[in-house]
Amino acid sequence: MLEAVGSFFDGSSAAKHTVTLRLDEARGVLSFDGDALVQPEEWPLAELRLLRDQPEGGWLTFARHTASEDETMHREARLSCRDGVMNAALRAAAPNLARRDSHKGTGARVVTKLTLAVVAVVAMIFVILPAMATSLAYMMPREREVQFGRAVVTQMEWFLSGSTEADLTCKNEAGLAALRKMEARLTSGREMEYALDIKVFDHEMVNAFAAPGGQIVIVRGLLDKATSADAVAGVLAHEIGHVENRDATIGALRAAGSAGLLSMVLGDFSGGTLAVLVTEHLISTSYTREAEIRADDFALEALHDAEVTSEGLASFFEYMLGLQNGGPALPAYLNTHPPSKERAEKSRSHAATQPRTTPVLTQEEWAALKAICD
Repeated sequence: MLEAVGSFFDGSSAAKHTVTLRLDEARGVLSFDGDALVQPEEWPLAELRLLRDQPEGGWLTFARHTASEDETMHREARLSCRDGVMNAALRAAAPNLARRDSHKGTGARVVTKLTLAVVAVVAMIFVILPAMATSLAYMMPREREVQFGRAVVTQMEWFLSGSTEADLTCKNEAGLAALRKMEARLTSGREMEYALDIKVFDHEMVNAFAAPGGQIVIVRGLLDKATSADAVAGVLAHEIGHVENRDATIGALRAAGSAGLLSMVLGDFSGGTLAVLVTEHLISTSYTREAEIRADDFALEALHDAEVTSEGLASFFEYMLGLQNGGPALPAYLNTHPPSKERAEKSRSHAATQPRTTPVLTQEEWAALKAICD
């Protein structure tokens, strides 16, 4: 039977008592006695547990496991031994010495709590945050929304140009006059929520964006690929619909995340971080199906009131659909405003109900709009 000198702490005082340890592997116990003990004690080897915080200097400190409600799950009394031979023998003979005990059902409770945490995060992302974004979009002061929208458009310009110094805004006077005429045709007689600020950026990307606060950007690539001025009018009416429905602002609030919601509402746009995040969202992420339907409905109503045929919008949708199987280099418009056969058919069916239409621009004005970046 292996013997060694050790120290015993009874757990009720800080006193250290010298004891003699005896390892009885045949009976599966560690016994010890000393002058301070009334009688020898025996601890089953299977119940020995190392304490989490082990002292240095070759000491091995352990306690006896007990099925208690205490988080440590061991008794207060503990033994310490510095004898290398005894410590090696204990590590070999005590089967659960390094075991970390937990209360029955702890695993299930941990899984339950993790599940609840995941559910809470999912609810925040897909339920609470969208609901907050929609409400806050209508609560945000108009001047703050316009300020943020301008910051987004600036970031969009930097994103497309790859430089903070570039000026992509197209300024040809005849082209701008044609663009203003198109805007006037689409908004005349309508009670608009926003004062529109429509720009054309000189870039080959085929796209158009609505940013918060009435900002709209048409990218030259869309003018290059458009089949007619009426098609561009349909796209512009669609983007105006996103503006009036606050879709860009709602999307911006969702893209900003919970940390960015208050920053946007409070007008903290320092560093442009939120503007960058929202710009990437507008360029790479499509609107929801419901938002696209609402914007389409607005566009068809605006085209109807302006006496501009929606056949151009239908033709544009069909052109985009025809490119979907054309390889990886697809126009960005397909990502942010995914067209569908149903949307094209809806626009064409609407065109058949329009009693009287006239081209939104003359041929000369359409040519000027296409050359707005010259």
